[in-house]
Amino acid sequence: MNFLSDTTAPAHPALLNALAKANEGFAPSYGADPVSQAVKQQLCDLFDTELEVVFTVSGTASNALALSVLCPPDAMVLCHDEAHIHRDERGAPEFFTRGAKLLPLAGEHAKIHPQALANTLKQWPSDFVHATPPAVLSLSQLNESGCAYTLDELDRLIEQAKGRDLHVHMDGARFSNALVSLSCTPAEMTWKRGVDALSLGATKNGVMASEAIILFPSVTDRLPQLLANQKRAGLMLPKMRYVSAQMGAWLEKGLWLDLARQANAAAKRLSDGLATVEGAELVHPTDGNEVFIRLEDALAAHLREAGAGFYSWPDGSARFVTSWCTTDADISALLDAAQA
Repeated sequence: MNFLSDTTAPAHPALLNALAKANEGFAPSYGADPVSQAVKQQLCDLFDTELEVVFTVSGTASNALALSVLCPPDAMVLCHDEAHIHRDERGAPEFFTRGAKLLPLAGEHAKIHPQALANTLKQWPSDFVHATPPAVLSLSQLNESGCAYTLDELDRLIEQAKGRDLHVHMDGARFSNALVSLSCTPAEMTWKRGVDALSLGATKNGVMASEAIILFPSVTDRLPQLLANQKRAGLMLPKMRYVSAQMGAWLEKGLWLDLARQANAAAKRLSDGLATVEGAELVHPTDGNEVFIRLEDALAAHLREAGAGFYSWPDGSARFVTSWCTTDADISALLDAAQA
């Protein structure tokens, strides 16, 4: 009954097979290999546009590097107060942007409220020498409360950002989970709505270690600087084919979406079941593979004694995360323990 995080789950066998195949013979270094180039074309096809891609091995590296080419050091990134870049990356975005400010905004269920964004844009001008000008709006999809911005919600926020000439970054650590939840295409959730750069996460959904920074046509000219920043940070892997091979296998024949559907379905069953248990109260909607629920102390202790692993969230709730390999038996065992 391991619901600690999707990062604790094993890698899907297809990814391990892809690594073995990528290990055959010699190949050019630093992403110039045929595997990496083929995966770039996969991404172009999936997102239905020309794009540039840089592969990394962690979400923090993807977010920080992406922001480093979107936000000048004397400007500001707007994000939700619960955003991963604000709460969980130890100042990496500030470090990689060489000092840019992060300004957290409010909104229920870790979604930036449109009025909060409007108020902030009014309060922080772009042409006042004493004020830090906003340069980037960063949105998490899924967000840190396991919720997905609807397409209409994205439109309302991005329209405001573009009205002030801000770039838009999307932290897509659980992008695939949001995508299947909304039943839309990758293009519809990103560049067609005005997203300039995406941190595409695969590690939380069945991959061993592979992430991608995607630059859409509005900012593809920033690729040289992105590569320079990656190199300078020591994050440019010589044998990049092993990272891109995982991404390629993940995307192949829709595997990434199938795995996300499995994880989401498991979370929905878990959420529905726990919501009926006395002493448990759902805190956020379950839009993906995370369930946030407030448990009475006795119930939480009882579940842990029964062998359930879950994370105590700072707001006092409990976070249960399902993965691509969470089984019906795992869910049944937890619900049985909760009702015992």
